[in-house]
Amino acid sequence: MSGKFEPKTPVQLNPPKDDPISLSELAKANGEQADGKCYVAIKGLVYDVTGNKAYLPGGAYHVFAGKDASKALGKTSTKVEDVDADWSGLTEKEKGTLNDWVTFFSKRYNVVGRVEGATNFE
Repeated sequence: MSGKFEPKTPVQLNPPKDDPISLSELAKANGEQADGKCYVAIKGLVYDVTGNKAYLPGGAYHVFAGKDASKALGKTSTKVEDVDADWSGLTEKEKGTLNDWVTFFSKRYNVVGRVEGATNFE
């Protein structure tokens, strides 16, 4: 049975990890390093988007790579100035959009950890 935000092709995900990931480690996982890792954090959870060209250099969503993009995703924005972990100023509608993005990512990408010291989970 297909639900909201289900991927077109089924994805086999690993159990979510709760490992702490520092902001500097997250920043290095921007798809530009030799190891090729590419992470995006949303509401403090870190998703491994490695392999999705949209998040790699030159991709439409590279602005999110190596960062917590909560505010920008809630605003449906790819502006650099909107890429911020603090989503407390979002409207109720934007908070709903942000939660939809959490659902979307959680059905497609492995959670590899949590941003160390993050307070933006809820």
